[in-house]
Amino acid sequence: MTTGLLHTIDDPTQLRALERKQLAQLAEEVRTYLIDSVSRTGGHLASNLGAVELTIALHYVFNTPFDRLVWDVGHQTYPHKILTGRREAMEGLRQFGGIAGFPKRSESEYDAFGAGHSSTSISAALGMAVAAQREGQDRRCVAIIGDGAMTGGMAFEALNNAGAMDTNLLVVLNDNDMSISANVGALNNYLAKLMSGRFYAAARRTSEKVLGSVAPPIWELAKRAEEHVKGMVIPGTLFEEFGFNYIGPIDGHDLDVLIATLSNIRKLNGPQLLHIVTQKGKGYKLAEDDPCRYHGVAKFDPDAGLDENTSGKLTYTQIFGDWLCDMAAQDERLIAVTPAMCEGSGMVRFSQDYADRYYDVGIAEQHALTFAAGMACEGLKPVVAIYSTFLQRAYDQAIHDIALQNLPVVLAIDRAGLVGADGPTHAGSFDISFLRCVPNLLIMAPSDENQCRQMLYTAFQHSGPSAVRYPRGTGPGVTPQAEMQALPLGKGEIRRHGKKVALLAFGPLLAAALKAGDELDATVADMRFVKPLDEALIVQLAHDHGLLVTVEENTVMGGAGSGVAEVLAQLGISVPILHLGLPDHFVEHGDPALLLANCGLNAEGIAASVRRRLPE
Repeated sequence: MTTGLLHTIDDPTQLRALERKQLAQLAEEVRTYLIDSVSRTGGHLASNLGAVELTIALHYVFNTPFDRLVWDVGHQTYPHKILTGRREAMEGLRQFGGIAGFPKRSESEYDAFGAGHSSTSISAALGMAVAAQREGQDRRCVAIIGDGAMTGGMAFEALNNAGAMDTNLLVVLNDNDMSISANVGALNNYLAKLMSGRFYAAARRTSEKVLGSVAPPIWELAKRAEEHVKGMVIPGTLFEEFGFNYIGPIDGHDLDVLIATLSNIRKLNGPQLLHIVTQKGKGYKLAEDDPCRYHGVAKFDPDAGLDENTSGKLTYTQIFGDWLCDMAAQDERLIAVTPAMCEGSGMVRFSQDYADRYYDVGIAEQHALTFAAGMACEGLKPVVAIYSTFLQRAYDQAIHDIALQNLPVVLAIDRAGLVGADGPTHAGSFDISFLRCVPNLLIMAPSDENQCRQMLYTAFQHSGPSAVRYPRGTGPGVTPQAEMQALPLGKGEIRRHGKKVALLAFGPLLAAALKAGDELDATVADMRFVKPLDEALIVQLAHDHGLLVTVEENTVMGGAGSGVAEVLAQLGISVPILHLGLPDHFVEHGDPALLLANCGLNAEGIAASVRRRLPE
C-alpha cells in the first residue's frame, strides 16, 4: 500500500529533494502505511507512530548515511526503515528471512548501530563522533533516545563523558511520556530556534571569553544569571551541567520547527541536546488512547483494534503474576522489583493490589539487583522480575552484590530461550551458561505451568539467592495447583522409562523430549534443577543407558548439558553423551516453533539427532 509521495521515496536522497511544503503530506502517508503494514505483520506500533515527523526531519537535514543516526532501543525505527529502501520489505518484518524489528548493521548502511537494548545510543554515537574527529571527517553523529531509555545509567555515563569532550555530537531526547502542553508552544519553539542559532552560540562564546578574562567572580555571576533565566523557561539545567548546550523542548510533530532547529544545530560545534516532545500512537486514536497496549502488537484489524487474548491457555508470565500476588498475601516481606517491565513481566495486578510493595526502578537493571540486595540485607524478601536478555546487563550485581553475600533474592527470569519475532537482541540464550558458574545460586527450569508456580515458591522459601527461568508464551496446558509446596532441592524425576538412550530435559523442552522418547523408546528425565544437579539421577541414568542426551533451550556452550558432563567427569564415569541446545551463533527472528525446529529442538529434531549418534 504505497501512494503519492511515499511511492517515490526509495532513499533519503529523494526525500531531501522534496520541497519543505511536501513533507507534511509525506508524514501522513508514512503514518498510514505504518498502521497498515504493522497490522499485517505485528510489531511495535505506538512508538513508531510518534517518531514519524522526527525521522523525516532527521533524514531531511542530515546527509545520511554519511552522517550517522544512532537509534536507542530501535523500536521506533520503522519509519526509518520505510524511508531507507526497505518499504516493500516491511511485508516480512520480524518474520523468518525478513527484515528485523530493530536496527541491524548488516541489513542496511543506514543502520549505523545495531540495537535492541536501551541506553546505548549516546555511547555509540560519541564513539562515532570521536572516530570522525580523528579522521578529519566533517561528519555529524546523532543519538536519538527516548525518555524511558534516558533512565538507564549507561546514558548518564555517556552524557558525563561526552559533555567533557570537544566533539560534535547531537543527542535528541524524544520525550513521549507527556502531552504537548502549553509550555511547549510558540514561545518555546521560538526560544529553541534562537538558542540553536549561530548568533546565540557566538554571543555565548564571546561572553565567556570577555567575562572570563575580567574576573572569575564576574564570570560565575554571569553563568548563574544565564542559568537562572534559562531555567525559568526550559528544563535544561541538568544537561547544561553535563556540558551540553540544551535546546527545547519543542513540538516533535511540527516539521517546520523541527527542520529549522535541526538545521541550526547542524552548524554548531560541541555537544548539543535537543529536547522534543512527541505523542505515542500519534495519528491512530486507539494507540493514542492506550499507547502501552499498542506498544507491541500481533496482527490486527486497524478498524477494529486489538483483540483480547482468547487462547484460554495461561502464559508463564501470567503464572508468575498470579503467584506473586498469592505469595504476597501470605508473606508481607515480599517486595516486587522490576526494571521498567511491569506489563511485560505480568506485574500489573500486583502493582495495583500491593502498590506499597511494588518498585519500578526504570531501565536500570544493575540498580534493580543491588536495590533488591539492600532490601534483603534488612530482612525483606525481594523478587526481581527481569527478562533473561536484560539480566545480562546486571551480571556483576548478580555475582558481587547478591551471590557473594548469599542474599535471599529471587530472580524471576522471563523470556528464557528463544523469543521469536524480537530476535537475537531479546532471546534468552545464555542465562544458564552465565549463572551456572556463580556460587551459592539455586537455578531451576520448570517444564510446565504448575512446576513454574511451585518452583517460584521453592525459590522464595530458599535462604539464599535463587533463579527460576521460564520461557515466553504458553506452556503445555498443565493447570497450576493453588496449594504451593517446596520441591526437594536438586532432585529431578524420571518421566518415562525406556532402553539404551536417556534424554535429560531441562525446562519446557521436556514436552518435545517426551515425544521423541516415545518414538525412540528412550528414558526421559525431567531434571528440574540446573544447579544443584541431581548427581544421583545422572549416575543412575549413566549406568543404565548407553547414551545420555541433554536437551535445553540455552546455548550448548557452558549450559546445563556441560554441567552433566562435568559431573560424570568428576566421578570418573565414561558414557557417550550428546548435547542438544542452541547453536554457537545468534538465532535470527521468526516463528518460535520454526526456530526450534531449525535448531533441532523439536521432537523430530531430537529423535533425528539421537539416531545419528546411535551405532548402526
